[in-house]
Amino acid sequence: MTNRRLLPSTTPVRRAGGLLAGLVLGAALLSGCSSQGASTDCGLDACTVTFDRGVEASTTILGVEAKLVGAQGDQVTVEVAGEQLSLTVGQQAVSAGDFSVTLDSVTDDQVKIRVSR
Repeated sequence: MTNRRLLPSTTPVRRAGGLLAGLVLGAALLSGCSSQGASTDCGLDACTVTFDRGVEASTTILGVEAKLVGAQGDQVTVEVAGEQLSLTVGQQAVSAGDFSVTLDSVTDDQVKIRVSR
């Protein structure tokens, strides 16, 4: 009979490192590819985008670009998936391709929209 040492296939440190790398990659995929003058909070099929007013604000979410074109009072113009939309607070969702877009809020500093599939 031969004595063999059984080594665990992965150590706790390696497992934790793999888990952390997976979480970081998942967060990067969900949060959007890039943004300028905007922040995103995304789930699997919807994102809330907060645009900074007074700058060229845009982001890539759910595989499409979303841009703030302009804002005046409680009405804003955004471009989502290549379509320009005029939105007001409280308005029902407007379609842009395979997406629905609503305007959540408008302040002097920010515009917040929700884009969902």
